[in-house]
Amino acid sequence: MSAYMASLSSSFTNFRSASSWFEVYAAFSTLMMLLRTAVNDIVPEKLRSSIAKKLESFFFPTHKPNNLVSIRINQRWDGHHGEHNELYNAASKYLPTRISETYKALRLAKLNSHKGLMLAIDANQEVIDEFEGIRYTWTLDLGSDQNADSSKSDKDPAFVLTFNEKHRDTVMKRYIPHLLATCEAMDAADKSIKIFSMAHGYWNESELCHPATLDTLALDPELKRTIVDDVDRFLKRKEFYMKVGKPWKRGYLLYGPPGTGKSSLIAAIANYLKFNVYDLELDSITSNESLMLLMRSTTSRSIIVIEDIDCNKEVHVRRREQEDFGDTDLESVQHDDAAPEIIKVDKFTLSALLNYMDGLWSGYGEERIIIFTTNHKDKIDPALLRPGRMDMHIHLSFLRAKAFRILASNYLDIPGDQPHPLFQEIEDLLDTTDVTPAVVAEQLIRSEDPDVALDGLFKFLQEIHNSGKSRDSAETLEI
Repeated sequence: MSAYMASLSSSFTNFRSASSWFEVYAAFSTLMMLLRTAVNDIVPEKLRSSIAKKLESFFFPTHKPNNLVSIRINQRWDGHHGEHNELYNAASKYLPTRISETYKALRLAKLNSHKGLMLAIDANQEVIDEFEGIRYTWTLDLGSDQNADSSKSDKDPAFVLTFNEKHRDTVMKRYIPHLLATCEAMDAADKSIKIFSMAHGYWNESELCHPATLDTLALDPELKRTIVDDVDRFLKRKEFYMKVGKPWKRGYLLYGPPGTGKSSLIAAIANYLKFNVYDLELDSITSNESLMLLMRSTTSRSIIVIEDIDCNKEVHVRRREQEDFGDTDLESVQHDDAAPEIIKVDKFTLSALLNYMDGLWSGYGEERIIIFTTNHKDKIDPALLRPGRMDMHIHLSFLRAKAFRILASNYLDIPGDQPHPLFQEIEDLLDTTDVTPAVVAEQLIRSEDPDVALDGLFKFLQEIHNSGKSRDSAETLEI
C-alpha cells in the first residue's frame, strides 16, 4: 500500500503534463475500488444501509419517509354505499387552484353540463401546497375496482394528503379548515346554479342553464307576489324556526294541468334564490336506505324536487330473467317455465319519505325547500299534503288576461302600458277559454310581427271558444 501511495504522490508532483492528469485519475479510481471492496467485505450490509440512511437524512432533511403521515380522503365515507364526503368535494375544487405550469400530468375536459373548461389533477401527478410555511403533498388515487382483494375504501376514489407527522395538529386544526373555507369562498363567488340528477344511485352534477325568472314567468301578478313574499319570509326566519323548534325548511305543492309552468316556476325560484336543485326520481330508488342516502347527500340552501308525485308507487312489479336476480330483495317469485318470472320488489315506503319531510330526519340540513308537482292533486296520498310537509299549495291554472300581458311582453316586446288593439278581445277570450301558457306561447312564437302573431292567436282562441271548450268564469287561484 505504501508503494501505491508513493506512486500516487509522484503523480501529483508531475501534474503539469497532460499524461500526469490521466495517471492521477487512474490512481484515484483504483483507490476507490479498493476501498469499496474492503468496506463490502468488512462492514455488514445492515450497518452499511443504516449509515447510508443517516447520510441521506443529514444531507436531504426534507425527505424523511419514516416521519411522513398520509391521510386518505375517500369520495364516499365507508365505501361505495356510504355518504358522500364533502371534504373530497372541497379538495377536488381546491387542488386545481394549486396547479402550477411545471406540472406535467393533468386532466382537461369541456363538458356540455358546464360552461367553462374542467381542469383536474391526474393520478400520476403530485400537487404541492404550502400553508403557514409547511409543505403538503397531494395525490389522486382513482381506486382499484379491478382488484378483488382490495377493501371497499381502496376501491373508492380518494385524495391522499401526505405531510410530516410533527404537523398533525396544524393539519387538523388549521390546514383542513383553511381548505374548506377556501372552497366555500369559491362556491360563493361562483354564480352558477347546479342541478343534480340521479345516476347509478348517486347525484350527478350539471349546471342549471334554465333562463326562467320570476319577472318573465307568465303568472297572475298577485299569485307571483304571494310566492315571492313567502319565499323571502322563509329565508329571513332562521332564528324563528330555531325558537319554535322546527327544521328550517319549506314545502310547496305545485298542481295544475300540464303546460301551466310548474317546471318553469321551479327554475325561476332557483334562479331567484341561487339555490341548487336536486331532481329526485322516486321510480329509480331501490329501497328506503337508498332514499335516505340520497337525501343525506343533498346540501343546505337547495331545492329538492319530486315531479309528478301522483305517478309514483310504493311497490313495483318487474319482469326479470333468472340471471338478473343478483342481490335483489324479492318478496315473491313465481316459478313458471313458460313465462318470465314476476318479481315484486319493495322499492321504498311512503313512511320513509314522510320521515324525511317532517320526522326525525327532517332536521338534516337547513334552509331547504321541498317541491312536489302533480297534474292531479286529488290522486295524492293525503298524508303528503298536510301542513308541515306541504306548507303551501300553489294552483297553476290556465292562462288569464293579466298573465297574458307578461307573455306578450316577453315574446313580442309589447309594453304592458301600451296594449295592442287586439289585447282586449284576446283577454276576453282567455277569461272564458281553457288554454295553458305553453299553448299561447307556441302561437306567439310563430311570428316576430306582433300584428301577425296576435291575429293568429285571436283566431286560434276563437276556434277553441266556438268548439265549446270554455267556461263562464275564470278559475279561482288557490294558495
